Amino acid sequence: MNKLAIISTHPIQYNAPWFRLLAQNDSIRLKVFYTWSQAEKGIKYDPGFKKNISWDIPLLDGYDYLFVENISSNPGTHHFRGIINPSLNNEIERWQPDCILIFGWNFYSHLKCMRYFHKKIPVLFRGDSTLIDEKPGVKKILRRFFLRWVFKHIDFALYVGKQNKKYFQVHGVKDDRLYYTPHAIDNNRFSDEKNIFLEKSLTWKNEIGLSKDDFVVLFAGKLEEKKNPFFLLRLSERLKNQKIKFLFVGNGELEDILKKELSSNKRFFFLDFQNQQNMPVVYRLGNIFILPSKGPGETWGLSVNEAMACGKPVMVSDKAGCAIDLVQENKNGIVFNTNDVDKCCIFIEKLSNDTELTSYIGGESKRIINNYSLESIIDSIMQVMEKINAA
Repeated sequence: MNKLAIISTHPIQYNAPWFRLLAQNDSIRLKVFYTWSQAEKGIKYDPGFKKNISWDIPLLDGYDYLFVENISSNPGTHHFRGIINPSLNNEIERWQPDCILIFGWNFYSHLKCMRYFHKKIPVLFRGDSTLIDEKPGVKKILRRFFLRWVFKHIDFALYVGKQNKKYFQVHGVKDDRLYYTPHAIDNNRFSDEKNIFLEKSLTWKNEIGLSKDDFVVLFAGKLEEKKNPFFLLRLSERLKNQKIKFLFVGNGELEDILKKELSSNKRFFFLDFQNQQNMPVVYRLGNIFILPSKGPGETWGLSVNEAMACGKPVMVSDKAGCAIDLVQENKNGIVFNTNDVDKCCIFIEKLSNDTELTSYIGGESKRIINNYSLESIIDSIMQVMEKINAA
């Protein structure tokens, strides 16, 4: 049995389900070392949502874990020295793993851990960075040199998609050390075979003030500059059909500005941040889902996975890392440049006038996302383990 140590900052709603599934594997003994000990209480302030967040699904059930003391004077994941754990490497060594999987190099303790265990035991790395927002210049050259040095301290990189793979290749990770380990969600949690979520969404739409005949363009996420929520206003100016409505779900730094500007616009609706148990209903409030991010830093966009698992057509900006992987053009949605408002409007108008087409495209989304599963993550990790054992 292989003992695998995972190093992550804090429990994350997208990781916990596959940690749990991996722990059930008979050939793996798993322990997760969380380095942001202040997050152990389960409540943390999210600056993007501008509120304290406590997830309403279990994040620590079904696998072994340890919160390692973080002594940073300014703890958190917002800067390099926000994660400082003097005892981390000793705690890991005490557990005696056969290999280690580290999430992210850009924290003091994580980089130190990577360097310490290099050539002692196999080091796996998972991150989802891309080259999408990279700009030419001296900073780019210096960053390339630095990251090549960083990734000399890993044995395998678990890449999440095509854009992420390019990132690792450019920074010196050889193809035989790259393993496709896709970003995935618990698709089953968003399925709705008995139409329970759908029925709840119909009731909720009525309470909001949306009619069953409205065609709703849904934005769900942080109302922040990176996510580009004002793009929906540009769409509304072009789309004259009053039955096309726009729904923002979330909070953030741009919330007050948006609400003030749209206070008299009857085509826009707002809902506050919704916790995880409500999200399968939230996605069914919309007829189509949009992620209009302009970056920088939209490395993936797991909300697109969720919308697709709910059977929704998707419109995804080319600045989102997931676009090239998840969106098959005009099959389950479109990829667009945020300067191309016309392309988006044509797609929305076409679907708003054709219920059967909307349903078909949504079905394609669901079919495609089935290939992005928790099981596919586990399969990839097991392939790496087999290679390590064969060496």
